[in-house]
Amino acid sequence: MLPEPSANEGSGGGERLHIPIHLRWGDLDAYNHVNNTSMLKLLEEARVRAFWRPGEGEHAPSTAVLEPGIEQGVLTLIARQEIEYLAPVPYQRHPLEVQMWFGKLGGSSLEICYEVFNDPSFEERVLYARSTAVMVLVDAESGRPTRLTPEMREAWTPFAGASIVYARR
Repeated sequence: MLPEPSANEGSGGGERLHIPIHLRWGDLDAYNHVNNTSMLKLLEEARVRAFWRPGEGEHAPSTAVLEPGIEQGVLTLIARQEIEYLAPVPYQRHPLEVQMWFGKLGGSSLEICYEVFNDPSFEERVLYARSTAVMVLVDAESGRPTRLTPEMREAWTPFAGASIVYARR
């Protein structure tokens, strides 16, 4: 059984979601660490667990207010994503901990911030990567942006905090 997602106070001012994500052997590359394309998939998995309503018998955080599937009429599209890799992620049986919060909540878009750590049970915490994704809500029929609902804002506002500032070299 997977650990349940949880939330706590983050350094950016708001709460943070804590989503456990297990690695798969296929996430590794020839250098024996998680490949950069696999990291995008791991972040996607965390995003789905954090924002899509759970199925019957599943657990999800209070932020899981999106209905899965195109039949609901709203698509969630990633308009931009940036990742800063800070340490190689080796294969491990313990799940990674993906911490998430919102840097910005716009009219039809939101900036999702991520920090990827090793399992919290480890004595030494390692921050492997930071990432930002801009997700846009789009009407499935027209293809035009659609506004965040009051339910979304209510669920997501407690997790608003400072955006990630990246080291540019």
